[in-house]
Amino acid sequence: MAKPVTMVVFVLPGSLRRWVSGRSEVKVFAVGADTETPPTLGAALDTLRRTHPLLEERLRDEYGRIRRHISMIISGESVRGLGSLDCALPPGAEVYVMPTLA
Repeated sequence: MAKPVTMVVFVLPGSLRRWVSGRSEVKVFAVGADTETPPTLGAALDTLRRTHPLLEERLRDEYGRIRRHISMIISGESVRGLGSLDCALPPGAEVYVMPTLA
């Protein structure tokens, strides 16, 4: 049996678009760790690291965690309250990336 896969759309603010040739959205596939595990935000960011490394390093720190000054929203909720990198992604997930307000 195959691992679950979902398309993920990262919706970017203007300040991060320079790292992806000015695009407002970046699409990647996220793959579950095994046949029983849904794809996670961490898996989507791992794919983003391979396809758009300059963008990904602005979203995660050297330890792989989401940077403190970055917020990500899925289905209207902050990923920090949904399990952060372990947050399960629904099919066709849209991840809104925003700079955190101080």
